[in-house]
Amino acid sequence: MSHKPELNVIDAKPSREEAEEAVRTLIKWAGDDPTREGLVGTPDRVVRSYEEFFAGYDQDPEEILKRTFEETDGYDEMVVLRDIRFESHCEHHMVPILGKAHIAYMPKKRVVGISKLARIIEVYAKRLQIQEKMTAQVANVIQDVLDPLGVAIVIEAQHQCMTTRGVYKPGVTMVTSRMLGAFRNNIATRKEFLTMIGNPASGPAVNSF
Repeated sequence: MSHKPELNVIDAKPSREEAEEAVRTLIKWAGDDPTREGLVGTPDRVVRSYEEFFAGYDQDPEEILKRTFEETDGYDEMVVLRDIRFESHCEHHMVPILGKAHIAYMPKKRVVGISKLARIIEVYAKRLQIQEKMTAQVANVIQDVLDPLGVAIVIEAQHQCMTTRGVYKPGVTMVTSRMLGAFRNNIATRKEFLTMIGNPASGPAVNSF
């Protein structure tokens, strides 16, 4: 099953011109004039920014992970990639989520290039997200495609939907995790992973799947 989202046929993607007009509407709604000098080019810039912010909708994470290598000389210990920085956007308020992810897996027969793991984070981060869902999505696709002995992911992030609006609580970090296979069933394996990444699960907010 593909992990690339698809628009409903009846909800066809708007044209670039329609997207730019929507930005002009928001500018007017905010109380400014979209035709004044400082704002006349803003709709184009916003749409181009959105093409970068939400590029993950055009990518299939399964395809990224499909190229693997079997010449591992029997390596079956933990593979860990720490401190993968990402920027995402909250699906509730469309404001930034800024954080870092730590990924580990224990290969059964195959390994994947480490850059592919970082790209998986990017694919899911560059969509409208909630952190809990993104955490599960990354772990699940690695488990589904690589079929390893286990997968673990921890994400630490700050959400500007609560630091720049609403309750205005800067400096708060949310921590989520998902452990599958050996990382879920073996306490020693899980502890080894958490030790290797600095044990962020002892932080202020934890959601574990």
